[in-house]
Amino acid sequence: MGLFRRRKKEAGPSCSVVVVAAGTSSRMGFDKVLAEVGGLPVIVRCLQSFQDAPNVNEVVVVTRTDLVPDVARLCQDYGLNKVVKVIRGGENRTQSARLGTLECDRKARLIAIHDGARPFVSVKVIEDAVAQAAANGAAAPAVPVKDTVKSARDGIVEQTLERSALYAVQTPQVFDGDLIRAALQKALDDGVELTDDCAAVERLGMKVVLTPGDERNIKLTTPTDLLIGEVLLEEEAPVL
Repeated sequence: MGLFRRRKKEAGPSCSVVVVAAGTSSRMGFDKVLAEVGGLPVIVRCLQSFQDAPNVNEVVVVTRTDLVPDVARLCQDYGLNKVVKVIRGGENRTQSARLGTLECDRKARLIAIHDGARPFVSVKVIEDAVAQAAANGAAAPAVPVKDTVKSARDGIVEQTLERSALYAVQTPQVFDGDLIRAALQKALDDGVELTDDCAAVERLGMKVVLTPGDERNIKLTTPTDLLIGEVLLEEEAPVL
């Protein structure tokens, strides 16, 4: 009988998640963390994806001091029990990400860092990035660039870049826990401000594996992005 016993499916890699939502929303013109898209606050829609992801153990939300009570209340109201802490951020994104990693479980092998302004991330995108980070130490979802990209100085084109080698990188970006903590601290020590956490580990000479991103995993930066988000949700809605 034992020879035919089905093996228990091995659990996949798991990780802690830092959701960074501490920006000023200056280009949005109003607070995008609490703004609604599809009837839900942006931060709630974002966190629900990690709530549903089986390889996520815990979530730490990093936000502005004035938003900590509101975000904590929303997590409770919507049953987001994977969120273990809501903390205040730092003076810039790198500091906020670093503070979040310090609040993660010290035993966490992997730490993912996600933009709180990307509320449409899918569980599949999360799982793919976590799996590759478990195997390679660092991974990030990305989509090929569609437009022709040129580098310029003072408004004058210097070079047309080879589009086939260009990718728009998304989040969550997932890393070995010790690696990303050290990389972010090194960036802070060097006085380097980064808009991308992969750049922190790249500065240490580490390779980052790109995983399939999702065109829907957009970052909400301007009011137009909110309108695009509403359209994306309408396309997903079942036809009655």
